[in-house]
Amino acid sequence: MRAQVRGRVQGVGFRASTVYEARRLGLTGWARNLPDGTVEVVARGDAAAVDALVTWLQQGPRGARVTGVDVEEFPENFSDLASKFSSLAGIDRLDGFTIR
Repeated sequence: MRAQVRGRVQGVGFRASTVYEARRLGLTGWARNLPDGTVEVVARGDAAAVDALVTWLQQGPRGARVTGVDVEEFPENFSDLASKFSSLAGIDRLDGFTIR
């Protein structure tokens, strides 16, 4: 799953809180700031855990003000997808959840 979170989401601990929540849910992936002021979250793992993270992203941590979350589901074969999108390179080899 790839989510782009809009609103007041940079400079409020959004990425660090996302990492904590994703690790708690047993997911792998990353969170990173994008130049347009949004936060990108890429996560993979158990479908119920991914859904729980998406629900959490809609609120975010205290201090954030989320105005929208765009979610894109990924196919099962990540290697095909990663070859098309350089930002996803290495997702099939992730061992945890990090800040990028």
